[in-house]
Amino acid sequence: MMENLTELYCLMDDFCKDFEPKMHEILLNNGSKRRRRFTQLPLAEMMTLVVLFH
Repeated sequence: MMENLTELYCLMDDFCKDFEPKMHEILLNNGSKRRRRFTQLPLAEMMTLVVLFH
């Protein structure tokens, strides 16, 4: 189980490293400044938990 969990996290982390910069480029901008708040958990960890939950 632990090997599968580690492999899943690595896959999610690789995906997020590629996806996040592209997502921020594509987001619509209405001219006002927007803050990018950082969370306690990285996106890859949150996505891994969601996949495991389902």
